[in-house]
Amino acid sequence: MANGISDRDLGMGCPIHRRDFLGGTLIGGAALAAGIRPATAAPQDSASYYPPALHGLRGSHPGSFEMAHMLRDGDFWAAAGKPPGVSETYDLVVVGGGISGLAAAYFHRAENPNARILILENHDDFGGHAKRNEYMFGNRLSLMNGGTLEIDSPYPYSKVADGLLHTLGIDPPTLEKTCTDEDFYQSHGMGQAIFFQREKFGRDYLAVGLNKKPFSELLHDAPLSDRVKLDVARVFAGKGAALPGDDAAKKDHLSRISYGQYLLQGLRVDPATLAVFQQFTHDEWGVGIDAVPALDAWGFGYPGFDDLQLKPGRAPRMGYTGGGYADGGSYKFHFPDGNATIARLLVRAMIPGAIPGHSAIDVVTAHADYAELDRPSNQVRIRLSSIVVGVHNIGDPAHSTGADIVYTRFGTLHHVRAKQCVLACYNMMIPYLCPEMSAAQKDALHYLVKTPLVYTSVAIKNWRAFKKLGVYGMYAPAGYWVSMRLNEVTNIGGYHSIASEDDPVLVFMVRTPCAPGLDERAQNRAGRAELLQTPFETFERHVRDQMARSLGNGGFDPATDITAITANRWPHGYAYEYNSLFDPDWAPGQAPNEIGRKRFGRIAIANSDSGAGAYTSVAIDQAWRAV
Repeated sequence: MANGISDRDLGMGCPIHRRDFLGGTLIGGAALAAGIRPATAAPQDSASYYPPALHGLRGSHPGSFEMAHMLRDGDFWAAAGKPPGVSETYDLVVVGGGISGLAAAYFHRAENPNARILILENHDDFGGHAKRNEYMFGNRLSLMNGGTLEIDSPYPYSKVADGLLHTLGIDPPTLEKTCTDEDFYQSHGMGQAIFFQREKFGRDYLAVGLNKKPFSELLHDAPLSDRVKLDVARVFAGKGAALPGDDAAKKDHLSRISYGQYLLQGLRVDPATLAVFQQFTHDEWGVGIDAVPALDAWGFGYPGFDDLQLKPGRAPRMGYTGGGYADGGSYKFHFPDGNATIARLLVRAMIPGAIPGHSAIDVVTAHADYAELDRPSNQVRIRLSSIVVGVHNIGDPAHSTGADIVYTRFGTLHHVRAKQCVLACYNMMIPYLCPEMSAAQKDALHYLVKTPLVYTSVAIKNWRAFKKLGVYGMYAPAGYWVSMRLNEVTNIGGYHSIASEDDPVLVFMVRTPCAPGLDERAQNRAGRAELLQTPFETFERHVRDQMARSLGNGGFDPATDITAITANRWPHGYAYEYNSLFDPDWAPGQAPNEIGRKRFGRIAIANSDSGAGAYTSVAIDQAWRAV
């Protein structure tokens, strides 16, 4: 029973799609320790292999990380034994098949057309955080991003990143103009809401009409004191803010206090008001207002700063300016599967037989043939479910002639050799893969702690309850899921979104676990530990409970209306971005990401961690630098 609603009423026993790993079997650390050596035939070579259509626990799914944790803990080699001899040689081996790894392979091949390249990916699908969730509603394909959301950056895309997108056929401004219906839900009389939960506020209440109704009307019956209601309205209006000094002094002060402290000190809100805003910043940074600099909040356009009349100027984190982007920012576009489309276009460019079609439009509905990814005849091969456990220079790093790469796949060790190696995996794993690195470089690689998060896709039979309540998205100040919204409406090529409230639809829900009161990196570690211990059943129960309570007055029944759930769990989620509350202002070249990404013999490093920015453009730029 969850909060008074029985599991039966929530539908916990109802038959939905929950399968969370391929083939019904899992080979993990326990199997390796026991000496189990399964057959070497790879599931990805089967014609029926298609991970985008899997549901249940995805993201960092079972089987994708256990061996890496054994290596981290010093238990792997005692169980695995001695690596075998070299079985294959390549010009380049890329460790990590996310956008940065795929881009690195693409850039290398562009300069070396005859190069033989192997990409090793620990997950059962390529794309890394650019995860694609597929559903079939009758004959209609419906897509959701299971990771990185959209083409978007606080800076204009670099010449390299912009050039890659256009080479792949992606024209974001044109696609945004012709394929996105931003006003679809508003045209149906729907808007945003705040869902107050009884655990924190005393009773459940859905306040409908955020950014449309006056706050006196929006919060009239909300379970808040009169003072808090007035303060919430003042924050959104930006009224009553006061700080001493000129523009520079105000910004300096805002960089040294949290957004929560600013609400208390600058706007002088009642302390009880903070509960309404605590998770307001989770969607963007994965932590609450206690750990986000007030200057960053201003730079991203969060409310509360109007009366300060600050001049546009770069905030510390990735260069945002108040009310908009530095230098105008980048173009924006959201493919139906997020940036998984970019990953698929990169794969198509290198392995044309894997994904049919010729454009950034037809790739959206194209069915990938995973059996084509690792053909011996391919110049570029992608090998999934392959966890790299060792990368070593051949000879002294300063005079290395190549790199040896050892990986484990379904309990069996493999050894390949390459002239060059690009590590496009998580920074924090690299010191365990390359134990010969200097202590200073290892420490730098360990410094950045990725933001943990869960992006969950929920398939429902229709969106009548949303329509009846007049809601398409909501923020939950104390919810397990901090936000929930109906799928964005994008019509591109043969892909068509919803038209009627009777159509099945996907719902996007976000959780970013953290530990308020600690510094941001410590909060990320705490959130990671939580996610690694959270089973799919817990995610499912909270999905059903929160949807039942927030949408129940619209007639939503979780036991009958939910048809599938995909929880994309990312204990190591988005790249860490430096935080002025907790991180020093390093001299040029001395930041941990700069020290950590230095070339190590024939081994280069490419990933968004290396750029200390959680953006696809950063991943692409770092791939170019590494190559």
